[in-house]
Amino acid sequence: MLWWKAVHIIAVICWMAGILYLYRLFIYHNQETEEVVKARFEIMEKRLLYYITLPAMILTLVSGIAIIVYVPAFLKEGWLYAKILLVILMMGATHAGIPMMRKLKTLPHPYSGLVLRVLNEVPTLLMIAIVLLVVLKPF
Repeated sequence: MLWWKAVHIIAVICWMAGILYLYRLFIYHNQETEEVVKARFEIMEKRLLYYITLPAMILTLVSGIAIIVYVPAFLKEGWLYAKILLVILMMGATHAGIPMMRKLKTLPHPYSGLVLRVLNEVPTLLMIAIVLLVVLKPF
């Protein structure tokens, strides 16, 4: 059980680092005017998403399910269902990066800098809410 918790925490950290950096790369990519730098951002975004962020998300889900299997009493806790809902939203924010990455290759860019900055905060707010639910277990 403790190994699964450790794996879960490590995977969550990797997932959050990946998704937070991915949206930051989108902001920089959107502002860039030089083609060679844009191409570099496209490579960085793709590698970050497919080699770090998505695998970390999957490992987070697998380890989270393993924890529930070991401690089925968690299924009686209301906070867990709220956490699962927020995790689903976080998965949506992660998967939303795929079409955004593709659209940033087009000109003109379909996103304003302000929109990307707001979207950059969504995973942060979800992460804060998830941590508060897990630590405080309010219901």
